[in-house]
Amino acid sequence: MTTEGLTKMYGDKAAAKDINIHIRPGSIYGLIGRNGAGKTTVMRMLSGLSAPTKGSFSMFGKTGSEAMKEMRNVGVLIEHPGIYPNLSAQKNLKIKAIAMGCDKRKGYIDELLKLVGLENVKNKKAGSFSLGMRQRLGIALALIGDPKLIILDEPINGLDPQGIVEVRQMLAKLRDERGITIMISSHILDELSKLADSYGIIHEGKLTDEFTVEELHKRCGRYIELSTDDNKAAAEVIRRAGFDKVSVDDDNILRVGERLDEVKSVVKLLVDNNLVPDRVGVKDVSLEDYYLSVTGGEHNG
Repeated sequence: MTTEGLTKMYGDKAAAKDINIHIRPGSIYGLIGRNGAGKTTVMRMLSGLSAPTKGSFSMFGKTGSEAMKEMRNVGVLIEHPGIYPNLSAQKNLKIKAIAMGCDKRKGYIDELLKLVGLENVKNKKAGSFSLGMRQRLGIALALIGDPKLIILDEPINGLDPQGIVEVRQMLAKLRDERGITIMISSHILDELSKLADSYGIIHEGKLTDEFTVEELHKRCGRYIELSTDDNKAAAEVIRRAGFDKVSVDDDNILRVGERLDEVKSVVKLLVDNNLVPDRVGVKDVSLEDYYLSVTGGEHNG
């Protein structure tokens, strides 16, 4: 899927403006942004739930009215799952399967319930489900009809740590074994970084950056992390030796953004200057670190 200048106006306010997204087939695309940044607005337009004010998008290589016909190949979970609270999980799925014309396959509903970890509560009324269980049912509903693309807005919201891991593994399996393309938003950036192949950062209604995992690593790389009795003095010693990317963060940790083969050189340099490190490590710049560097300020979802 690609978009060109996709815009949504509410009066004179742009909820999303000139969005150009590129989602590769068979990939997991993570859409990142604060609450109110425009993530859900973009997902609603791409799902056919909201009409763009201007701009266009192509889906599976088709544009215009032909792209809209491809909506039958798109599964959606945006905001709250549309479920019947007085019906069981199994019956909720059965109703949508009938509507989609795919209720005849033997074991189809049970297969979906097992996939999302609800096989043991399939006859329980959905209205009594926890938030996490409702999210799982919402994902199962999005998978009815065997879509080529699924769009999931905060699908791990409300899940406990074990549930988050299970959903992550499930989505990776859908990509790797079924070739399903997935667009997902999440405010839990650490989890998203373990799953997505590429990312888009949306800030104040605009797509400010788009990159693959490989590009993220090239841009950010890794850094050496150290601690001594006097990190400010240590930083100055390292700078004088010709290392440019040297800083002491708010937690009083010394960071040196150089090649990993420089670790021994940096440690020896400090020891020679009577600044023996009591902590040495190598860390990757996280997705959250990069997100904050692009958008500025604190991350709040």
